[in-house]
Amino acid sequence: MPYTKLKERFIASPLNYVGGKYRLLTQLFPLFPKDINIALDLFCGGANVGINMNARKIILNDSLSELTKLYQNLQQKNPQIIFNTIYNIIDEFKLSNTAKYGYGFYQCDSAKGLSSYNKEHFLALRNCYNQTKNPFYLFVLIVFAFNNQIRFNAKREFNLPCGKRDFNQNMQEKLRRFIAKLQDENIKVFNKDFRDFPLEMLDSKSFVYIDPPYFLATAPYNENKAWSLQDELDLLEFLKILDSKNIRFALSNVIFHKDREHRILKEWLEKYQKFKVHYLDFHYKNCNYQTKKSRI
Repeated sequence: MPYTKLKERFIASPLNYVGGKYRLLTQLFPLFPKDINIALDLFCGGANVGINMNARKIILNDSLSELTKLYQNLQQKNPQIIFNTIYNIIDEFKLSNTAKYGYGFYQCDSAKGLSSYNKEHFLALRNCYNQTKNPFYLFVLIVFAFNNQIRFNAKREFNLPCGKRDFNQNMQEKLRRFIAKLQDENIKVFNKDFRDFPLEMLDSKSFVYIDPPYFLATAPYNENKAWSLQDELDLLEFLKILDSKNIRFALSNVIFHKDREHRILKEWLEKYQKFKVHYLDFHYKNCNYQTKKSRI
């Protein structure tokens, strides 16, 4: 589907996770059940899948507390207060505001971007966020960070460099639509490790979408060995538990990545042939192709 049509149909997250599924939604959603009472996006990340799902109740879950605190603040506060807070932070740290002043005001142009002006101010904000953990500082960091991505080091410090863009009209519109949907009464935000999620909340009319850090990947979210072999094995056991409880699920993952084979997952699928495998037509910069395992 052309990108313009995609924007008309779906809400895009203002957070740009590597491996995010926004451009795959038109391929994913036809594979999902149509009668979902509770939809759980277990590793929600940027929440592109969860926030667009059609269900009576949607749960966005992630183990990264900094992320879920941000979502909870976006969910609970008045949208105008949120925008005013963002503008105040931009002014406080003297970051660019091209939506108001244009590129020329900062002696920059859209081709080269704004990093030459914003770098010093961005680093000051980054340092302040890492000390305070203010969730709105985090959002402004993401807006001004490299490719609007989110990344923390082993000390849980935000460590991405400054990017080329700022809180422009496109990002403002993304945030408005995202907040409007996030503030729907049927969306809840959880901060749970997948092993600790209360499965008693779910039943046979529920559906769990599972897009974990990929064991073979080297994306920013999987730096510092954030996703281990034991995590991968525990997740495969978790899928068996879901199946035993008749809870429907879909897993996104890769079997091949840069000439490496995910033998654990491949052998698991060969052993449990009851699970359907769907190959999705998409190529990321960081993986050869995208595979989705679905029990629906």
